Amino acid sequence: MKSSTWNICTVSTPRELEDAFSVRKNVFVEEQGVSIDLERDHEDDSAIHFVLYDHGVPSGAARIRLLETYAKLERVCIQKSMRGTGAGAALMEAIETEVTKQGFDVAKLNAQVHASGFYKRIGYTVCSGEFMDAGIPHVTMEKRL
Repeated sequence: MKSSTWNICTVSTPRELEDAFSVRKNVFVEEQGVSIDLERDHEDDSAIHFVLYDHGVPSGAARIRLLETYAKLERVCIQKSMRGTGAGAALMEAIETEVTKQGFDVAKLNAQVHASGFYKRIGYTVCSGEFMDAGIPHVTMEKRL
């Protein structure tokens, strides 16, 4: 379900970047117990970042890195109170639109196993065995755009 109260943007200001980082910190560090040193890394400097606002409140975030043959989607997250509303699917649609605009036709991501069902519903397929990242089970998934 798409909501007119959502605004999804490609980060273009320091404020928007801080908003994206605040959502990531809330979801990954505070909710899931990931170390801030793992959550924030040097890849943030060159990535394309996204932030989803709900009624002006930062409620979702993600980043993409454009690699040689595919776009790698990373740090995709939605605030707990927004899960199940369609916000995640809307964020992914905006990301995939940007990936295509950048000239890529394959998106890959490392999904937390508990979230892999969400990604399957929007067209991603598992292309790896299960592995641990930041103490959380993950699988690599991909989608042709």
